[in-house]
Amino acid sequence: MQRYLLSIYQPDGPPPPPAELAKIMADIGALADEMKKAGAWVFSAGLHPPTTATVVRDRDGEQLLTDGPFIEGKEHLGGFTVISAPDLDAALAWAGRMAAATTLPVEVVPCQTE
Repeated sequence: MQRYLLSIYQPDGPPPPPAELAKIMADIGALADEMKKAGAWVFSAGLHPPTTATVVRDRDGEQLLTDGPFIEGKEHLGGFTVISAPDLDAALAWAGRMAAATTLPVEVVPCQTE
């Protein structure tokens, strides 16, 4: 089985209203439970806002730390799930259901293995 990273991108700005966010969270929780029952779920995490990020760069052997996201944009990585799937089509099917549950775009990338 191949592992895939499903990255959820959300727009910058405030979260949806509480009632809308509660439905999204319930839907994504139900999807995670289904992934676990199917043996596809490996792990997942939501992320704090990009303002909490620190970027680390190497400059001639010294660390340079910068507050904030690596790039400025209108979207940011809000969370991710790693799944195990037999092929890309199966991973895309899970990602499609995740996009429907979150109402946000989901990027699918195969993980490299040793």
